[in-house]
Amino acid sequence: MNMQTKTWVEVGTLSDIPRQGARCVKNGEMTIAIFRTMDDRLFALEDKCPHKNGPLSNGIVHDGCVTCPLHNWVISLETGAAQGADEGMTTTYPVKLDGGTVLLGL
Repeated sequence: MNMQTKTWVEVGTLSDIPRQGARCVKNGEMTIAIFRTMDDRLFALEDKCPHKNGPLSNGIVHDGCVTCPLHNWVISLETGAAQGADEGMTTTYPVKLDGGTVLLGL
């Protein structure tokens, strides 16, 4: 997490997010993608790749990462950092599950 949490906002339910997929929510002008892994872990990232601002929510979720659909950059869901030889970072947000409700920290 690289932002201080101010408030928890209800953004849907776990079943709203497909396994190995994402659901997007708006925060003002910004879009935040909430990702769900195969084992139901949740992560939230700003929905833009640090390379060319590609929509990470349209990428492939795998091994704790998402691969950007534009140029195949691999981004860590936990840290937002580009993996391998690529350099860059996207903003991460805290996200948690309360029962079946998904809460996003803003």
